[in-house]
Amino acid sequence: MNSKLALKKNIETILTHNSLSLSKLSRPKFNEELDRLFVDSGWQRQPAVFNEHDEAFAKMDFLKERVGIEVEFGHASFIGIDLLKFQVSSYSSLDKIDLGVYVTTTSRFQKTLAKDHSLNWEGSLSFEKVCRYLPLLKSAIQVPVFVYGIDIV
Repeated sequence: MNSKLALKKNIETILTHNSLSLSKLSRPKFNEELDRLFVDSGWQRQPAVFNEHDEAFAKMDFLKERVGIEVEFGHASFIGIDLLKFQVSSYSSLDKIDLGVYVTTTSRFQKTLAKDHSLNWEGSLSFEKVCRYLPLLKSAIQVPVFVYGIDIV
């Protein structure tokens, strides 16, 4: 990410934007807000991984300057599909990205939103789980992946 410092700062500005109110960040609402912020910042929304434009599983969340982003607040089972999108997008004739950015939340973030704001984040993928799984997939995922874990300070 350091070779794309402007994009890194852009992503971090979006992920910490002051319009994101913790008391209202259900999983769908957080996705909606991030979608708006990324698109407003010039990121392409849901570019096709393949040439299939109507299949949700065949789209990344965002793309800009050969950096693909997947935002995952859903179940942990989606990690394989998400990472495979990065690999396929970087490989062979598709050659759309040089780097994948994976965005999720920490366990502490999820527990805080559940406890303090009664928001259901149970079963969501966590930053900690991504950090445990990613090394196990290094032989299958050859593209560099930068992981953000959104946390509560």
